[in-house]
Amino acid sequence: MKGERHWIIPDGFIPPASSGSLTSHESICVLNCNGKDAHLAITVFFEDRPPLEGIAETVKGRRTKHIRTSSLQASGERIPENVPYAIEIESDVPVIVQYSRLDATQPELALMSTMAYPLTTNRGMSVHE
Repeated sequence: MKGERHWIIPDGFIPPASSGSLTSHESICVLNCNGKDAHLAITVFFEDRPPLEGIAETVKGRRTKHIRTSSLQASGERIPENVPYAIEIESDVPVIVQYSRLDATQPELALMSTMAYPLTTNRGMSVHE
């Protein structure tokens, strides 16, 4: 199986305004190389408030899915704009996770993409300790 079951994205931020015709956004990009669907459990952490927990997403087998962070919600609550956040992603099958940000706050656009940080069982790490 390719990928990991536990991923961390420590830096997220949705700007309050964009310039031009494109909207600033961030996406969790998930690749599921497995034959069965991946069921994700997403938690969003903040500096000054409790996390948004229990966010479920499914990535079909042998497919990819790009999940806009602005669309994530738990109990009707969404990630607010202009607030730093971090994301934990847990999957029932190994997946590969990348994070992308389009910054359209100025006329000179910026696109950033990076691999999320995989937590493997042999590292002995847990964000819940």
